[in-house]
Amino acid sequence: MTLYLLDTNILLELLLDQERADEVAAFLQKIETSRLYVSDFSLFSTGIHLFRRGMPHVFATMLQDLFIDGGVRLARLDPVEMSAVASTALQASLDFDDAYQYACAEGMDMTIVSFDSDFDGTALGRSTPSQVMARET
Repeated sequence: MTLYLLDTNILLELLLDQERADEVAAFLQKIETSRLYVSDFSLFSTGIHLFRRGMPHVFATMLQDLFIDGGVRLARLDPVEMSAVASTALQASLDFDDAYQYACAEGMDMTIVSFDSDFDGTALGRSTPSQVMARET
């Protein structure tokens, strides 16, 4: 059973009702939430983005819908695992946030779900929500 790590841009796409929000919504309806993870870094980044836009209520709703009621799980790296962020960033030419996501996904054997093409040049790569749904059919 494949586990999926949702990148920050996946959450923001839906929460800000951007161009591919319907794709993300369909993905979240199709894939069992017990197979979905969000890193603590993505959770905090999403909160920062929403609060800057004056949308703390949307953040609170997301927490309730995805984590409390929905069963999406939180992935985090402990200090020992954080060393993988630096080495990943150097090896794959990723910035900190992408390297953190990558290290979480690699450490927990997850597929990265993202619209960020920066992951394309890495060993893990990434999948969009539509690509995951096509494989899961």
